[in-house]
Amino acid sequence: MVDIAVHNLTKFFVIGENLLQGLSFEIQEGERVAILGRNGCGKTTLFNILTGQMDYDDGEVYVNPNKKLGLISQIPKFPLGYTVEEVLRSAYDDVMAVRRKMEELEHAMAEGASQEQLQEYDRLVNRFQSGGGYEMDVEVDKICNGLGITPEQRVQAFASLSGGEKTRVNLARLLLEKTDILLLDEPTNHLDLRSVEWLEGYINAFKGTVLAISHDRYFIDRVAQRVIEITEGHAEFYSGNYSFYMDEKQARFDLQMKQYEQEQAKLKQLGYTVERMKGWGINNRTLYRRAMSIQHRMERIKKTEKPKTEKTMRATFGQKDFSGDVVFKMKNVSKAFGSRTLFSGVELNVEGGERIALLGDNGTGKSTFIRCLLGEEDFDGKIQFGPTVKWGYLPQIIHFEHPERTLYDTMLYEKNCTPQVARDRLGQFMFSGEDVFKTVGTLSGGEQSRLRLCMLMDEKINLLILDEPTNHLDIASREWVEAAIEEFEGVLLFVSHDRYFIEKFAERIWLLEDGGIRDFRCGYQKYRSILEHEAAAKQVVTAAPKPKKEKPKGGTKEADKLIHRLEREIEKQEKTIAEYDVRIEAASADYQELTRLLEEKEAAEQVLLELMEQWETAQM
Repeated sequence: MVDIAVHNLTKFFVIGENLLQGLSFEIQEGERVAILGRNGCGKTTLFNILTGQMDYDDGEVYVNPNKKLGLISQIPKFPLGYTVEEVLRSAYDDVMAVRRKMEELEHAMAEGASQEQLQEYDRLVNRFQSGGGYEMDVEVDKICNGLGITPEQRVQAFASLSGGEKTRVNLARLLLEKTDILLLDEPTNHLDLRSVEWLEGYINAFKGTVLAISHDRYFIDRVAQRVIEITEGHAEFYSGNYSFYMDEKQARFDLQMKQYEQEQAKLKQLGYTVERMKGWGINNRTLYRRAMSIQHRMERIKKTEKPKTEKTMRATFGQKDFSGDVVFKMKNVSKAFGSRTLFSGVELNVEGGERIALLGDNGTGKSTFIRCLLGEEDFDGKIQFGPTVKWGYLPQIIHFEHPERTLYDTMLYEKNCTPQVARDRLGQFMFSGEDVFKTVGTLSGGEQSRLRLCMLMDEKINLLILDEPTNHLDIASREWVEAAIEEFEGVLLFVSHDRYFIEKFAERIWLLEDGGIRDFRCGYQKYRSILEHEAAAKQVVTAAPKPKKEKPKGGTKEADKLIHRLEREIEKQEKTIAEYDVRIEAASADYQELTRLLEEKEAAEQVLLELMEQWETAQM
């Protein structure tokens, strides 16, 4: 069954310049499809058309009318003062309306119920149950735990959240709504690694249809069954995940280029033959007619279009020579905001040539750590840099002091370069023509990152510090940044949730958690293996050694004390097992967590059995 169908879709914003031109594709029920393409190619516009938020100029669009569709990029307006909890619970508005009717009916039946009222109540109970009313609390807790929405955040006013936090809460609300078709527009942008991995598991277990716009290559590899790439308003289809897409795209390019080159060689040879025969046919009409026949045949040959190589940026970081061994040392470094300690007692040494990833959940203080390193935040302890170290920094949130200036003027004033040098450098970063006269304040997040990189790459540095460098960049731009970093020979320290980027560059990993930094002198894959091994070790709950049976030291008084103590322990253990039942139900969509909890419950039941045996012995 087809859930989404688009046929010859056309959309233009400027007459004569179509954003989408003859776009056609079908999405079958239950498929998980990734939508790829450069920033500005029309991906988000397509989603807005599918949800009816935007009109289109030509073509046909079909969305299964019997399916509930949800779009993550669209954040609804909520009443003033709504808390995060109320936003999450709004996913159950229909169910809660049924609950209110049940309560009204219960009140009406308090002194006696008619047959019609009982039948109506039974119908309402079935609707409440089928809508997930009885599992509502468990589901909300499960989704919040998976996406890292803390209990403290759930009582906050929704309006007080940042844009990224609102997006995360709205994603949680959308998942709670039990939609049949999920449209996800950059769903991993504001999630930490733990939350992204949870979301991947959720999507892979999701029974409905998923259409995701994403530049997260790891995410696409994990969830996508096929890829649709939007190029020049048209759709290209790839029947696999991101890795398949990359290999297949290169193979298609090579095949098309080979066909093009063979055709061009053949046409060149035929053209040479035509010209010679025309020369010979000046006094020979037969030869001349044959030459014209060959020429007509050349014109009728269906020519293969020369495959286009994507325009890429060509630039490298300026590098300053480094002398010495130590780039910087951190001694007993600590940072706290009031009673909340982000990290304390940090002792780290960094030497020349190292490439370090700083990882951790959202809110643990990674960006604060970077600002402390750069002297932008006060801290306790000591940080000492080598005498020849010069750093360059790309922050997560880009800020320009004069957003009213054009890109061209920004380069002239801030980099103190000549007009020609300014145009050349901007051109290297794909700012050409009239683009250089845009004001900085009108640039998108990705364009601002590109401009800041343009300015940064001119500096002579030997320590490069990047905070989420691939945020807002499309895949082509990410690959370009990676190519530039590969040529950088200095020390690299970066914060990132882009696992593809981390795996490519990290040779050492700092994990910020529980108020400290764990230092892993290895790459990302080995780091993940270590964490998984530690998690598996924690799952194996060794059964408590069987306590020695206590004998009453004298009379019934000691025996009674032992019996009462064992009864308290038995009661406590039974509560622990009951809590495991709730957690197991909440983790029903997470196979690894479910396995761990079942093993822990089994060990807890063994301890309870031993306590019961001791209690029976004491009674005797």
